[in-house]
Amino acid sequence: MRKFNITVNGKRYEVDVEEVGGVQTSVPVAAPVATPTPAPAPVQPATPAAAPAPAPAAAGSGTPVKSPMPGTIVSVKVNVGDKVKNDTLIAVLEAMKMENEIFAGMEGTVTSVVTSAGASVNSGDTLVTIG
Repeated sequence: MRKFNITVNGKRYEVDVEEVGGVQTSVPVAAPVATPTPAPAPVQPATPAAAPAPAPAAAGSGTPVKSPMPGTIVSVKVNVGDKVKNDTLIAVLEAMKMENEIFAGMEGTVTSVVTSAGASVNSGDTLVTIG
């Protein structure tokens, strides 16, 4: 039996607790080990700077069609150069386990496709541009 003092709602209680089953073991704590400081690395001659990473795909000229909500692109239904109308399906976006169809909303020609299947998009991200 072990005795404990417990306070509940401002009242102090003394309780006896009986341990049932098993043997209590303590986990040993490893002592911190001092690590030696490594010797400084030899100085290498300067090398030319690496080429910068390519910029992400830029939107083409025209009006952007933006994602109405965050989600994952399931499929892109248009390609650059495709003629689209108001009701042309341009992409399918999965959000909260539901597939949402994204339509062009205007007439024109697709000037760029900025997203791809499997890409995660945020609300307001450009999916395609239509000129």
